[in-house]
Amino acid sequence: MLGKTASGLFWMFRYLERAESTARLLDAGFRIALTRAGSSRSEWESVLTTTGQLQGFRQRHGEATSTTVMEYLLSDRSNPASIISMVKAARDNARAVRIALTREVWEATNESWMTLDKLLSGRIPEADLPDTLTTIRQQNALVRGATNGTMLRNDGYNFLRLGTFVERADNTARILDVKYYLLLPSISQVGSTLDIKQWETILRSVSALRSYTWLHGATVNPRDIAQFLILHEQMPRSLAFCYNKICDNLGYLEKDYDNRTHACEMADAIRTDYLGRSMEMIFDDGLHEYIEDFLASNSRLAKQITADYSFEVTA
Repeated sequence: MLGKTASGLFWMFRYLERAESTARLLDAGFRIALTRAGSSRSEWESVLTTTGQLQGFRQRHGEATSTTVMEYLLSDRSNPASIISMVKAARDNARAVRIALTREVWEATNESWMTLDKLLSGRIPEADLPDTLTTIRQQNALVRGATNGTMLRNDGYNFLRLGTFVERADNTARILDVKYYLLLPSISQVGSTLDIKQWETILRSVSALRSYTWLHGATVNPRDIAQFLILHEQMPRSLAFCYNKICDNLGYLEKDYDNRTHACEMADAIRTDYLGRSMEMIFDDGLHEYIEDFLASNSRLAKQITADYSFEVTA
């Protein structure tokens, strides 16, 4: 496969995953803000921090409010990290590699863009935000469903899956880090009893509340949540699940091309070094430090994939 095609597939699905993650974070921020008796500024700043947009937002808007954050991350077409910008970038990449997609995947992607372009053409009233974010997630699910139902499991499929899970691992790690480190009054309170509704909202933001309660019952424990989002191999947005899939897809490419790349070695090392630890080891070393190191390693892997398969990072 040409490097340009591999790049288009990889980034198409990174953008789709990132757009959905941003929608989930906005939903979590909105729900948590509703539980606050006083100012909810810290919740909206945490959403901006998780997406890496806090500095850019402050330069343009100053103090974070629900209205300005929602507009900046949802429908601001001048912000390349807004949902509408990322959906457009995904559609542009899909159009560039249309020959590598089935008709169903292209049509789902194009329809998603047209639906959201119309939906996000004006300011979204706060009362309409939950329905708007639900529509964004549903449109993304249509693309994912068409992909899983119609694409050949060939090298192109492996590249788009790599884009999905590299991005998903990054997003899950950032969500967990922000909740544990940035929103707590002090680092000494890590592991303490926190507001149950807020923790439930964090689980809901990664579609994990129901599955968590199946395993742990109604008790919401921060340490168990961390374990669930990091090490639980059956949870589709956990770091362990993502890296099992990354290693699988890199392994399929190794077999297809008869070449074990540096990315294969790096992914195996990340899975062993970061996801072979116990939660006791992770907490002893520091959860925030662990996540920072993981994020850096995940970023290096993405760059190595682009180097090994001759395409460039575009964002």
